[in-house]
Amino acid sequence: MKLSREITATAPVTAIELLSTAVPELPKGRLKDAMNKGAVQLIAKPVKRLRRAQFMLKAGDRLALHYDSEILSRDCAAAQLLADEKAYTVWFKPAGMLSQGNEWGDHLSLLRFAEQHFTPARPVFLLHRLDREASGLVLLAHNKQAAAALSKLIAERAIIKKYRVRVKGALPADVLSQGRIALPLDGKASESRFSLLEYCSLTDTSLLEVILISGRKHQIRRHFAAINCPVMGDPQYGRQNKSTTGLALQAVELAFFCPLKRRQQQFLLPASLVQS
Repeated sequence: MKLSREITATAPVTAIELLSTAVPELPKGRLKDAMNKGAVQLIAKPVKRLRRAQFMLKAGDRLALHYDSEILSRDCAAAQLLADEKAYTVWFKPAGMLSQGNEWGDHLSLLRFAEQHFTPARPVFLLHRLDREASGLVLLAHNKQAAAALSKLIAERAIIKKYRVRVKGALPADVLSQGRIALPLDGKASESRFSLLEYCSLTDTSLLEVILISGRKHQIRRHFAAINCPVMGDPQYGRQNKSTTGLALQAVELAFFCPLKRRQQQFLLPASLVQS
């Protein structure tokens, strides 16, 4: 079942009672589950997720419910905290986990996972994203100073992000010799640089190390699909690139000069988490 409703309280009432009355097709248990998983928002400035069933609403308060039983029933492996620098942390985001939630919920998002991880609680700021189907390193900040400083590095392309990618086929000789793909995406200049780690004739696949010079949506996936070497396991781009192990794209390294600690930082994905 999938539905979206916006509901306004006409008198003081608990959130769960308002939802139960306005959405009779869903039992209270499912509505509470949807609230807990972030699918109910209190329309205010700013909009915030409402998780407490007994939260008391005032007349005029508005709730938005975005319910999708398929999304709410999803599960995935847990994220792993790899490095804790107090002001920021580095995580392993597994495949199947969002970087952050959306209106349909946030129970399978790294941002929510990190919020629930720390005791005492820390603020959590998402600095960059990794596709839901991809896995690998993601950097989170835990105060406004760190978020501003690290976001500035990202905007200036001062954080090196390396990816390990397996694509279908052997790369064209001219592209391989250049070691870069510079095809515009969404009307903007875009560049992906790469080096070949190995070619496997048995599977007719190439293993690459890729560095993004720009950061367009699905850039690696779109660039390699454009040269007829789609990323293995990519359900959206390319053909004849199915894989039983999922999307063969991992963020494996983050490196930058930390303006907070004033030293070079390098974070590598542990070998135990690297896709074969």
